[in-house]
Amino acid sequence: MFRLKRKTKLIHGGSPFDPQTGAVSVPIYQVSTYKQDEIGVHKGYEYSRTGNPTRHALEQYIADLEEGARGFAFSSGMAAIHAVFSLLSAGDHIILTDDVYGGTYRIVTKVLNRLGIDNTFADTTSLDEVAKALQPNTKALFVETPTNPLLKVSDVAVLAAWCKAEELLFVVDNTFSTPYWQNPLALGADIVLHSATKYIGGHSDVVAGLAVVKNDKLGEELHFVQNATGGVLGPQDAWLLMRGLKTLGLRMEAHEENALAIVEYLSGLDTIESIHYPGLRSHPQHELAKRQARGFGGIVSFDVGSGEKASDMIRRLKYFTLAESLGAVESLISVPARMTHASIPRERRALLGITDGLVRISVGIEDHEDLIADLEQALAE
Repeated sequence: MFRLKRKTKLIHGGSPFDPQTGAVSVPIYQVSTYKQDEIGVHKGYEYSRTGNPTRHALEQYIADLEEGARGFAFSSGMAAIHAVFSLLSAGDHIILTDDVYGGTYRIVTKVLNRLGIDNTFADTTSLDEVAKALQPNTKALFVETPTNPLLKVSDVAVLAAWCKAEELLFVVDNTFSTPYWQNPLALGADIVLHSATKYIGGHSDVVAGLAVVKNDKLGEELHFVQNATGGVLGPQDAWLLMRGLKTLGLRMEAHEENALAIVEYLSGLDTIESIHYPGLRSHPQHELAKRQARGFGGIVSFDVGSGEKASDMIRRLKYFTLAESLGAVESLISVPARMTHASIPRERRALLGITDGLVRISVGIEDHEDLIADLEQALAE
């Protein structure tokens, strides 16, 4: 069997047809329980927390796209992250990327710490810095690449080799790149995570999380946690994600084309203090991003100098929606220090470079000329 190209795999990956009827769109099985032929004898499903045909189709689909052994669908990205962290035990220690999403920072520092799971944040773009954080009780490394909101890129293959040598679980949040641009499991990671609310859903109409594991052993362990804790995705939301995935390739290419045009425009402005985007040749990990992924994505962060200037610019915008989240067909804008990363202490934000003037845009699929014109009038002094 020849290897399918990416857009073809998005259409034909997983189980694209309903095995019962041949329907080309997997039905929404809105059901909680299933008739058993005899005690313990059933058709593969007994209770929808444990397994649902619509959710199962999505889980097979994402496992195929991420080149993993088994996929899991959760009620949110944070539910997926929590389930993966639940593979650890009291007394364990985790190393994490220093500028992770605020929700990840919050669960690690405000929830897991109460359960006896310790943490250290490190600059995962540097293997030396990661190695310095290693402790005798370290059990896992959690990496975002590219990061939110500073778009730093970590070398997945190098970190995977180090984790293997140290016998650590290696988890990669692949939300920004999606399986269309990057496949961490193929680079050596053990588990890949997605906030599927973002690019995978792609239309601001569903909240969901996905996880894919590299082998069946991890699959059994994570399924036990998923079933035990119950944060599963409902069948209607699973169907929406499968529909969204069909056009992921087309959307990711449009997001990136627009992002590159906007970055080129911003680069010509003296009023912008810094721009964060892996597609820039001046980005510290530009060459790594080219080698590790097939695209640079649709998220751009830039610093306008102050929180006041950021607020003034946002008030003038017409076609960028001020909102949490990212990865939708419409362009969204946020100020991480006051929105997505507000749960991170101010001193730590300052240390990382998440300033009050840092603005993050999730570039949509509108005509980029209109988006640039909107930014131009909003940035005019």
